[in-house]
Amino acid sequence: MEKPKAKTLEVIIPGYRMHSQMFNNLLDSIKESDALTRIENKTNHFTWMVGNLVNCRYWMAGIVGIQEKDPNDSLFKDGKALDEKAQYPSLDVLKKEWHKISPILFEKLLSIEEAELEQPYELGMNIPYVKENKLNMLGMCTDRESYLFGQLGLMRKILGYNAVKYDTDDKLGY
Repeated sequence: MEKPKAKTLEVIIPGYRMHSQMFNNLLDSIKESDALTRIENKTNHFTWMVGNLVNCRYWMAGIVGIQEKDPNDSLFKDGKALDEKAQYPSLDVLKKEWHKISPILFEKLLSIEEAELEQPYELGMNIPYVKENKLNMLGMCTDRESYLFGQLGLMRKILGYNAVKYDTDDKLGY
């Protein structure tokens, strides 16, 4: 496994890589017709959750100075609520965006210096025990991904799909 320059990221890198793997597994076999299904009109649909995952990766990229922008930012920025009238991109489009930004971000995470991670980054949450810096924001984003993965795993079961597998693809190096 690649070791990041910043020792503090040794905790985040394995989770990041596992999330990259799980993303593909969560999307496995999902039909586009099912991806827009909401449960009793109370839940977000699969596509919205996947779009938020992609947007989260772009958000992380922005935190560490990567200039790439999510082309679907207007639909998902800041966890924007589901808009039933909006035209959401297909799962294939979102998957391509995930695999576009993820390796770029991964390389940056490996090369970033500890001093940059300590730089202030306003979270806007005003939690007295969370230091507002880039490192903690990356941690918050990783937690957000975990939350969305849990929802997607549950949606797979509700929609009649097999449970998500934890298979890994050794060719996916990020």
